[in-house]
Amino acid sequence: MLNASLKQLAAQLLEKKISSVELTEVFLKHIKTLNPELNAFITINEEMSFAQAQVADKMIASGQTHPLTGIPVAQKDIFCAKGWLTTCGSKMLSNFISPYDATVIERFNQVGAVNIGKTNMDEFAMGSSNETSYYGPVKNPWDPLAVPGGSSGGSACAVAARMAPAATATDTGGSIRQPAALCGISGIKPTYGLVSRYGMIAFASSLDQGGPMAKSAEDLALLLNVMIGFDARDSTSLQREPEDYARDLDKPLEQLRIGLPKEYFAQGVSQDVANAVEAAIAEFRKLGATTVEISLPNTQLSIPVYYVLAPAEASSNLSRFDGVRYGYRASDYTDLEDMYKKTRAQGFGAEVKRRILIGTYVLSHGYYDAYYLQAQKLRRLIASDFTEAFKQCDVIMGPTSPAVAFNLGEKSGDPLQMYLSDIYTSAANLAGLPAMSIPVGLGDKNRPVGLHIVGNYFREAQMLNIAHQYQQVTDWHLRAPARLPEA
Repeated sequence: MLNASLKQLAAQLLEKKISSVELTEVFLKHIKTLNPELNAFITINEEMSFAQAQVADKMIASGQTHPLTGIPVAQKDIFCAKGWLTTCGSKMLSNFISPYDATVIERFNQVGAVNIGKTNMDEFAMGSSNETSYYGPVKNPWDPLAVPGGSSGGSACAVAARMAPAATATDTGGSIRQPAALCGISGIKPTYGLVSRYGMIAFASSLDQGGPMAKSAEDLALLLNVMIGFDARDSTSLQREPEDYARDLDKPLEQLRIGLPKEYFAQGVSQDVANAVEAAIAEFRKLGATTVEISLPNTQLSIPVYYVLAPAEASSNLSRFDGVRYGYRASDYTDLEDMYKKTRAQGFGAEVKRRILIGTYVLSHGYYDAYYLQAQKLRRLIASDFTEAFKQCDVIMGPTSPAVAFNLGEKSGDPLQMYLSDIYTSAANLAGLPAMSIPVGLGDKNRPVGLHIVGNYFREAQMLNIAHQYQQVTDWHLRAPARLPEA
């Protein structure tokens, strides 16, 4: 049951072999067993989850079904969910019960999915290891000494440890794809603007994008069918005709052109990761695809550009957390200004403060032109590299992360090394392109390796087809951490 695909679970629910209430109970029991050690969930609310499951069972009984009706889905704690504690992994929101649903939550509710719990994350989605959370680090289910990746480490851990069959996540510079790679699951960041950001607590508004995590590409397609859609409440939401993202899953890969950027296979990627990625590309050749060497010459600029633009936007977005309207407020202060200072000093963690300071600095008078404006120009160059590359190929492949999961605490004292974890992923956010990671092997210490796939704008269905065809001839996506207890 815990290893079943979303399609298999939906079939069992439809055939009345199991009810949504029973299925929800199975996963909640598994969470109770594993979460004390792995720390993937911040909030579990059994009463609300079972209430949703009962509604789903009534929908199924009346014939009002959808492929996700009755299926438990873990929600990243960045999405506001009415009546649920919504913390964004921060002390600043440790007492915030959301009065409304994010659009993503709303869309899952409409089809009868069950919110199984809110997952742990790096504070305000700032981090690559899930170590900046106010609620403590998440551990990698493949090896509890290792990080799960971030910022969506709780969602990745929940799916990998079979505590949830699927999860929502967000990606600002790689926060879906990098943890998916480090935890051996599949995850996709759609084209910017396809998934509504309404009710998704903002980090960097021009980069943030919601997306799903699951075991397989087929599962991701079913989740995207729910998550994607126009929303008038989000000014960056794109108005497009609805698509079925599972429509092309079974198409053969003949005539597919895969671009291999020479910059992705140069110095910097560990040998175990390179070996697994090259073996995966060899499988694609067997499936009929051809490969072509391409160049993304401004790849090395993506990290410095990202760490100017993202903190700049964060410094503006996080100014709303001041202790006045909601969230944490310092208990001892003399006047309004003192309350602001103490609330923000006590409510934010070190990494969030670092990024607010960097962002405020690059936007300040005298530095705006030198840093922020220059970074925006370089962002356009990075996007132009992809435009040129897609004239030669259909998709771009490479490693998701330069190495397998590192140990907890290993990079905590060196922010720059931590930031370099996203060297291969952040460019897709800067360009607004869809990108995904799928598991393709095990590297050092038997820790998972992910393959990064970047597509052209709105080519999610093609990317899912490519990933699905690979997953039909390999079993990496079916493998679970060996140390998990039997369900």
